[in-house]
Amino acid sequence: MTRIIIQQEDFDLHQEYQHLRQLGGGAIVVFTGLVRDFDQAGQGLPIDSLFLQHYPGMTERLLGEVVDEARSRWKLLDITVIHRVGNLQPGDQIVLVGVCAHHRGDAFSAAEFVMDYLKTRATLWKKTISAGQEQWLDMKSSDRAAAERWRKPDDER
Repeated sequence: MTRIIIQQEDFDLHQEYQHLRQLGGGAIVVFTGLVRDFDQAGQGLPIDSLFLQHYPGMTERLLGEVVDEARSRWKLLDITVIHRVGNLQPGDQIVLVGVCAHHRGDAFSAAEFVMDYLKTRATLWKKTISAGQEQWLDMKSSDRAAAERWRKPDDER
């Protein structure tokens, strides 16, 4: 039942929540990321838009591997991952990770794990457009560190 969707269109947060809710678990965690209105390169400059591109087929396969790993670590009923591509504006929804489980600990951990690995494993590239200037963004060291911590045993995180 896992859904991994890469699309240009916006998604309906309520509809995605209802999809998970109908599974009857005791916990649902939904993370929604928004396009920031400032650059991520540390300069804090306002951006006009964010352009995302991906490698079709490979992106979905890599996200599937991340979801499979989450399923092997925690007892989950379902996971939904939606990531938008194309030209987005500040404030637009860009990503959704939704997890349904019987217990909140599993749902929270799995959602955080999927989001951390999505930022480092998925073949998604971001470019900011600000005042007519374009800049491709590199992976942040904080994203690498967030993903790396999942390699440690639970009691060391």
